[in-house]
Amino acid sequence: MRLIYRLTDSDFLRGAPEFINTVSRFASRGVLIDNHNNVAMLYMSRMDLYKLPGGGIEKGETKEEAFLREIREETGFSAEIIGNLGYIEEHKNKNNFFQYSYCFVAKAIKKNKDINLSDDEMKSGMVVEWMAIERALEKMNDSIQSCDDYSSKFMILRDQIVLQEAVKLFFLGVK
Repeated sequence: MRLIYRLTDSDFLRGAPEFINTVSRFASRGVLIDNHNNVAMLYMSRMDLYKLPGGGIEKGETKEEAFLREIREETGFSAEIIGNLGYIEEHKNKNNFFQYSYCFVAKAIKKNKDINLSDDEMKSGMVVEWMAIERALEKMNDSIQSCDDYSSKFMILRDQIVLQEAVKLFFLGVK
């Protein structure tokens, strides 16, 4: 997999990038599309922010299995991976946390079960909203502009970069 981006505190606070050497968490995430090329965006109403499906890789899972599980849990859809985007590093120096995220594009196959959110996801008011890619990019930009939480800024910028990468590689006609 190729490196898409290295997020550091300097993306928000200026200054020289500082990198953490030990990975704190491995994760899988990415873009889920339907048959009309709409994107599944996860809206967190308590924070008025949008993100993409994804989360931590559990013991014994491959990065691909983790992404497909996260899609099932967060959207209720079964899916198939149609593309590999690469990986993103998040170096959160303020939290001494280094997350390594494998990034994919997947196609929704069918809605097959109820959403199974974690307690934190439920507390955030997370719901799935399907939207055109252009609107999803706008929502990510709006979320970055309105967010003032350190960790959430990393999440939003990371997901915006993932969505932009998917557009470049899979949806060439979209701006």
